[in-house]
Amino acid sequence: MRFLLIFPTVFILVTLVFFLMRVVGNPITASVGGRLSPAQLQERLHAAGYDRPIIVQYGEYLGQLARGDFGTTLTDHQKISDILLTYGGATIELVFYALIVALIIGIPLGMLAAYLRDRWPDVILRVFAIFTYATPVFFAGLLLKLVFSVWLGWLPLGGRASTRIELALGSIPNPTGIYIIDAIRTGNSTIIVDVLSHAVMPALALGLITGGIFLRLVRTNVIGTLGADYVDAARSRGVSEVNLVRKHALKPALIPIITVMGLQIAMLLGGSVLTETTFGWRGLGFELQQYLSARDFVAVQGIVALLAVIVAVTNFVVDIIAAFIDPRVRY
Repeated sequence: MRFLLIFPTVFILVTLVFFLMRVVGNPITASVGGRLSPAQLQERLHAAGYDRPIIVQYGEYLGQLARGDFGTTLTDHQKISDILLTYGGATIELVFYALIVALIIGIPLGMLAAYLRDRWPDVILRVFAIFTYATPVFFAGLLLKLVFSVWLGWLPLGGRASTRIELALGSIPNPTGIYIIDAIRTGNSTIIVDVLSHAVMPALALGLITGGIFLRLVRTNVIGTLGADYVDAARSRGVSEVNLVRKHALKPALIPIITVMGLQIAMLLGGSVLTETTFGWRGLGFELQQYLSARDFVAVQGIVALLAVIVAVTNFVVDIIAAFIDPRVRY
């Protein structure tokens, strides 16, 4: 049943993007209209079919998507599917790093806040969670660059790897596009360290936002679980408060995190646009920003459609995992 929800979700988002892109005019006029004569522009419009009724264009676009064709960019004539294969690995890698940061921050600090409920560490952690969630990702990125790159000189300013390392990774057979995997394949510790050092600040900038959400979720649910009957029974047997939190209250508190993780991955994918732009991380978000600047709405439309499919499938997978962990969420 949940699998079937993927299709209306993608359909609604694709439809919204299609019509919103055309509110400002057709893609060709928006991207190259100022560089063509009226006759050339009309010829391009006719060749691309943008002089036909919008509902006809919409029907043809849905037909293309049904065949797995997300379109071809106007500015550099690349297939959208090829862009995904080229840059998708970078975005997946960044989202994975950010999710690890979010879990490392959210779960331990959320448990600590619940254990020290209404004491000063709990107040500080709650303020920290609100602050991280409210901070724009680009501002966090610029601040991290200022501190760790400019002032301290500990971390590289941007990019996914040093130029020499990128050349080395590009020369290995069948590269995956996910640098950490390719670095491990080389067996060279210098390459691995270089790749990880470039990932630290982007992962922190993007992961802190979701980490604040996880912190509040864990705190709220651990506090609720600590009042359950089975926890009171364990407490009456002399189990320490630390063990109660760690062994009895933590697992039920993780269920909401797993449940909302699909939504948070969607947020991370959205945040990756600003993060990748801030750090020069060449992924889908970086490319999306470049095509937006070039007003290549066909590229924007295609990339957003691809991201919609990724988010919908991810939510489905997360729902399956949650159902296995907690049978109460099955239906």
